[in-house]
Amino acid sequence: MPRPGCSPDPSFWAGRRVLLTGHTGFKGSWLALWLLKLGARVTGVALDPDTSPSLFGSLDLAGELQDSRADIRDAGGLAALVAAADPEVVLHLAAQPLVRRSYLDPLGTWATNVMGSLHVLEALRCLDHPCAVVMVTTDKVYENREWCYGYRETDRLGGHDPYSASKAAAELAIASWRASFCGSAPHQTPQLAIATARAGNVIGGGDWAADRIVPDAMRACAAAEPLVLRNPMATRPWQHVLEPLCGYLSLAEALAADPAAHAEAWNFGPQLEANRPVGELVAALHQHWSGQWRDLSDPGAPHEGGLLHLVIDKASQRLDWQPRWDFATTVARTAAWYRQVAAGASPLDCCLADLDCYISNAIH
Repeated sequence: MPRPGCSPDPSFWAGRRVLLTGHTGFKGSWLALWLLKLGARVTGVALDPDTSPSLFGSLDLAGELQDSRADIRDAGGLAALVAAADPEVVLHLAAQPLVRRSYLDPLGTWATNVMGSLHVLEALRCLDHPCAVVMVTTDKVYENREWCYGYRETDRLGGHDPYSASKAAAELAIASWRASFCGSAPHQTPQLAIATARAGNVIGGGDWAADRIVPDAMRACAAAEPLVLRNPMATRPWQHVLEPLCGYLSLAEALAADPAAHAEAWNFGPQLEANRPVGELVAALHQHWSGQWRDLSDPGAPHEGGLLHLVIDKASQRLDWQPRWDFATTVARTAAWYRQVAAGASPLDCCLADLDCYISNAIH
């Protein structure tokens, strides 16, 4: 059932200059679409999409925004693009986002997720006007103790795998940069308000990445082939992609209105009932699109966390943000998106239908 929550304020976003990094990715494409619907003037900075098909290509957004290609590891190139965009809001999503890929390319993962984030902040020093900056990390930044309790923003950071550790390191680097360089001293930059947003395990239509459970499951259903699960008992806080994106937009608005009160870390996760094992998620998807799966658990596989949950009281109480769709709704709309597109529906029409439904569920 839908749940109450705030919605982004169109009057805030209309005509506002927004720099969105990672706009060609799954979450970035959804966020670009939402920002354009709100009337923002969007500059996207990203690499080419790394999947085929890609949601960005399917939505045909390149002509609707300033579409720039750059690697955030290139500090000089990024600085030039930031200066040209002259943003009033920055939403930093660009990252190496896959746990298993981080084992194959640990140095690239660290360079992108840590130094790339610092390159974004350094590039923003050129601004001479206020700018709200939301730096997106992940729910995996916490030192995972495999306990049943949710993690709060004040809990210890850490990470076993290169991806998780690099994102935890990014949180520390961003906090250090904010403490050192945001302020009114001669060496500081007074116009920036910087927050970090921790969310993860998002699902929804248009994700085609490898080694992610939903696109793997949807590809298997479309091909009438069994899905192989690496760890069906691993529990994750599943949420629709629109949930954290709404949180990012709400946080940016709050940062712009009151920087001192909001320039810190924030969790954006689902309600507790959405914490489900991978096998249960797949079974729920198969209620909407028939399929099969088999367990291929491998004790020698690279480590991945088994149990994770976020406490979201802070965002609920101070941002009026609440997850709006429960687990059943999230799964149903996700499966419907893939089935409809497989049957020939327009990905753009399917995304807009989800977005309109999500917005209409808000209580204003």
